[in-house]
Amino acid sequence: MLDYNPLACLPSSEELPDSDDTPVDNELQDLIPGLLKAILAIAWADRMDWFFGADMGVYYDPNLPAIVPDGFLSLGVERFFDENLRRSYAIWEEEQVPILVLEVVSQTYRGEYTTKKDEYAKLGVLYYLVYHPTRRRKSRLEVYKLVNNEYQLLSGNPVWLPEVGLGIGSEQGIYQGITREWLFWYNEQERRLRTPEERVQILAQRLRELGVDPDALM
Repeated sequence: MLDYNPLACLPSSEELPDSDDTPVDNELQDLIPGLLKAILAIAWADRMDWFFGADMGVYYDPNLPAIVPDGFLSLGVERFFDENLRRSYAIWEEEQVPILVLEVVSQTYRGEYTTKKDEYAKLGVLYYLVYHPTRRRKSRLEVYKLVNNEYQLLSGNPVWLPEVGLGIGSEQGIYQGITREWLFWYNEQERRLRTPEERVQILAQRLRELGVDPDALM
């Protein structure tokens, strides 16, 4: 009897294009998901069942171009794929649809509130986040949850995401020496998780209180 595995006929993530040679047109589209990923790398350091991708192709059909969100989170997947890490994210290979997708609006709309929103709903992404850095009259961060195949806007700041086990929201902070509004993860008590820079500063202060020069340890 022929043992046929249809997944074996699909291209792997290593065979799929990992770049469309289109640079991001807003530095925040790189920094904002980068900060979220850096915080998770510390908060979930002992977990090996998650992956956060930034500006990476998400393939859902081998015959169609990838969707490239500014950031996305998947649970129930290997944190480290191998020593070369992931080049792209193929859903048929990972067997998990991202649970959360983030889009950061640039100077011009790219369908964040229309076509992309519809695409992610069809894909089954549970949480869809849109962050508009220069918005004034409406909330800059909008968090949607997929309910009955349609996205419903959630209220609050931060917004608790029970399936993720974290909340997400926006507030003023410092990252890479830049003071502005950033997106952060929060615990269930709505306490913001510290950034890597903040953790280093706290450790340095504690060492000074013990009479130890932190620079001497470098």
